[in-house]
Amino acid sequence: MGSPDKKSPRYPKSHLVAASGIAAALSIILLVVPTTDVEAKKTFVQLELQTPESDAADADASLAQSPEQLDALVSDAVTLPKPLDIARQATNAAKGEPIVAVEPAAPTEPQWQQLTVASGDTLSTLFDRADLGASTLHAILNSSEQARRFTRLNVGQVLEYQTDADGQLLAMRSKLNDLESIRVERTSDGFVFNKDVIEPDVRERYVHGTINSSLFLAAQNAGLNHNLTMQMANIFGYDVDFARDIRQGDSFEVLFEELHVGDKSVGNNNILAARFTNRGKTFTAVRYTDSNGYASYYRADGTSMRKAFIRTPVDFARISSRFNPGRLHPVLNRIRAHKGVDYAAATGTPIKATGDGRVVSAGRKGGYGNAVVIQHGRKYQTLYGHMSRFANGVRAGSNVTQGQIIGYVGMTGLATGPHLHYEFRVDGRHVDPLSVQLPASDPIPASERTAFLASSQKLMAAMDQNRATQLAALEP
Repeated sequence: MGSPDKKSPRYPKSHLVAASGIAAALSIILLVVPTTDVEAKKTFVQLELQTPESDAADADASLAQSPEQLDALVSDAVTLPKPLDIARQATNAAKGEPIVAVEPAAPTEPQWQQLTVASGDTLSTLFDRADLGASTLHAILNSSEQARRFTRLNVGQVLEYQTDADGQLLAMRSKLNDLESIRVERTSDGFVFNKDVIEPDVRERYVHGTINSSLFLAAQNAGLNHNLTMQMANIFGYDVDFARDIRQGDSFEVLFEELHVGDKSVGNNNILAARFTNRGKTFTAVRYTDSNGYASYYRADGTSMRKAFIRTPVDFARISSRFNPGRLHPVLNRIRAHKGVDYAAATGTPIKATGDGRVVSAGRKGGYGNAVVIQHGRKYQTLYGHMSRFANGVRAGSNVTQGQIIGYVGMTGLATGPHLHYEFRVDGRHVDPLSVQLPASDPIPASERTAFLASSQKLMAAMDQNRATQLAALEP
């Protein structure tokens, strides 16, 4: 027994609290592990806390440590395990397995949730469905003009969003197409909008086809979509009248730019080169961008494809009446010269200006109904009659460009059905729009000719090689 007047060491309060925690943890272990296991394994640490008033003999017999020893003990027990972890470690100890320190679980990232746009949905109804709150919606829409892009929704579009533990919106995103997606994220300064754009790979693709019934069906079977088919028709529209000249057996070849993300085709750009054979005559087209960045199509030899006028003002319409000085008028029932060409088409079909010029008149014009008259320089004039309405901005004195929509097909004036009446005048004299010799634009400039021919020869050779490869693949 020690001397009765020997003083017990005094310990800092933080040491005593830490030691009490460890003692409590070990008590739980003793409660979890069966008694027989505890008796069999005397290797558990015993810990008794001595107060300054404790008996000196008990202090000598106890495991009372010095402050330095307790410092080491506290440093080993900075993080106390949770009760379930204590129970798990107690079980491990009972099995004779080592006791391993348990690391606290890392916080999980908020999960993305989805909303799919249905018919009649707006961004407001979607926010109500997700319980995101009207104030959050207003905060997003007022954050920037670009953020309002989220209000232009399409049926089937998917909106993804993240919320915090309190249900507050952290971020929202949506994929617009294969190349573009938009998102907003909450920051300390409010919501910030971003647009993510994937830069696709551009590859050349070649297709060819033969027309058996219609151009559109043949193009679709060959692998051309509607936009590329229209682009091809516009390119050759100076030489081929697609409303009346197409025949069974006509053929086409097209080399164009196709956009890819990985192995997936996600769209297309421009036609690079093309051939179109109509009634046995082959027309060529090559796209060329000059040193000033201006792109246009020329024939493979560098002569211009572009003419001062395109042949038809309405795409793929049916000719219902031709130029005929001795025609019997269907409404007046008497001989009256038909000084133009009628193109039958559905009401509302767009009508294009066949050449650059200035609008002489746009309004009601007797039996022509709603009509537009355009002056092209000093020599040429065109008229478009029976329109249902005029395009915005088309009025007397306004300038128009070739291919610009100037109005829409109708049946105003003396007309028995919806169609466009189109007239072509040279020096004030009516001529047949289908047979008039159209003036051509300038060929490739001399300063660009060498570069153009090098590009043209390369593109035409690529088409030839692709065609030979495809034909070889078809041979038995």
